[in-house]
Order: sequence, then structure tokens, then C-alpha cells
Amino acid sequence: MIRCYLGLGANLNEPYQQLQTCLETLKQHPDITLTGYSSFYRSKPVGPQDQPDYVNAVACIETDLQPLDLLDALQAIENGQGRVRLRRWGERTLDIDILLVEDQRIDSERLTVPHVEMTNRLFVMLPLAELAPALMLADGNRVQQHAERLADQDELVIMGRPDI
Repeated sequence: MIRCYLGLGANLNEPYQQLQTCLETLKQHPDITLTGYSSFYRSKPVGPQDQPDYVNAVACIETDLQPLDLLDALQAIENGQGRVRLRRWGERTLDIDILLVEDQRIDSERLTVPHVEMTNRLFVMLPLAELAPALMLADGNRVQQHAERLADQDELVIMGRPDI
């Protein structure tokens, strides 16, 4: 079993419920064990500002799936929840990003791990710090250090942690 961290985000069709449903689906998936998840946070969009705020979280899973097979499984979950992506960095019903796969580096046409922008986004680093503050990243810094560095640059509103 390999440990993976997933970034979750939604800003359409009741985004809080979208993330809650996503976690429930991960929990029930036969090839995935959901081992933890962060609180939910509201954040401003990274892309075009004429869209609703996002709800974001991070989930920790264990799986025997190879990374591209995991990507396929996660995209099936997105599609099963009515995935809509209207424009680049635009609004969406559900987005699941593979942030980390153990300490693997993956650079393929379909998947880049560690996620390229994760250390620049408080809405990823703060929830990840809830789950694994001491986790050392490839750049030699701990997750908590990145979260602290970004805290002054952005604002997140904690929305709570659902029970699933």
C-alpha cells in the first residue's frame, strides 16, 4: 500500500456537499482506504475572480493502485459527481488533484507529482499541515513551514470538519 495525499476542491452545486460526497465515495472505493481528511476551508479562486469561492480540503489515502490507475479512479469519481470544468482555473463541481504519492516523482503527460503548484497555495498547504505538519517535501521544507510562509499572503475561512 502506498500513501497518497489528495487535494479536493469545488465551487459549484453545493461545494461543501460535493467534498463530503467525494470523501464518502473514497471511503467506499474497493481499491482505496481513506485514512484521514482535513477540515474544509473556504478560499478565493486562483483563476478568474468572477466565480464563487471554493471549498477545499486534503485527504490522505492508501492504495495499491499505480498512480495513473489512481488518476483514472479519481477522474471517475469527479465524473460521477457531474464534473463540470467551464474554463481553465474556472468554476467546477469537483476537482481531485494527486498532490503526493509517497516520495515518488512522476512527470508524465497526464500526471505530475508532487503537484506543481501545491507549495504556493495556502488552500492546499494548510489542510495538508492538519494531516502531516512534519512531512518533509522534496524541496527540503516541512509542510508546516510552507503553511506558515503562505499564511500572510492569503486568507482562508475554516468551515468545519464533517463526519463521514
